[in-house]
Amino acid sequence: MEENVFNRMAKKYDTEERIELATVIADEIKKSIAEKQYHSILDYGGGTGLVAFQLADRFEKGWIVDASEEMIQVAQAKIKQQQLKHFKAMECNLAEEDNLDVYADIIILSLVLLHVPDIETLLQKLSTRLNPNGILIIADFDKNEKIQHPKVHNGFTEAEINQALNHAGLRDTEMHTFHHGSNIFMNQDASLFIATGKK
Repeated sequence: MEENVFNRMAKKYDTEERIELATVIADEIKKSIAEKQYHSILDYGGGTGLVAFQLADRFEKGWIVDASEEMIQVAQAKIKQQQLKHFKAMECNLAEEDNLDVYADIIILSLVLLHVPDIETLLQKLSTRLNPNGILIIADFDKNEKIQHPKVHNGFTEAEINQALNHAGLRDTEMHTFHHGSNIFMNQDASLFIATGKK
């Protein structure tokens, strides 16, 4: 297996730019879940917890799951430091295995699908981990033709996301663009969307 590039990045991952973008995303997620009380959250591909920890006070329990062991170590250190006793961080790569024994009311994927070759299979696996009436929330980049990279999707269209959410068995899907930023996607100007689907 090739080295996980995120292991190398983990200790220097929390740059000012990433923290700023995570705050923009977390604020938009808060709007999506404002109307109801949810008890648990799973942040898949949650890295060092930049988004999840901004939502921590809204949930009774939460999990940060990431394929990078080093990212999880950073997240665990933050959990200890911030005394977030209701949160756990664990290593798991659902794209390659199917052994995550966690079920949540809210599952979020923040800038994760970009790095996943087969997004439909991953979303199907995650949808089985949603509690009844749970919500899957995706925050990612809109399709951007200026970006070409062999290992990264250049964003997504509404049709692609809706199809993937529907294939995962989710209903009432919604998607809208909520942020435009300069140099935020591979040094290109780009826009972010949020998409939701209910179980």
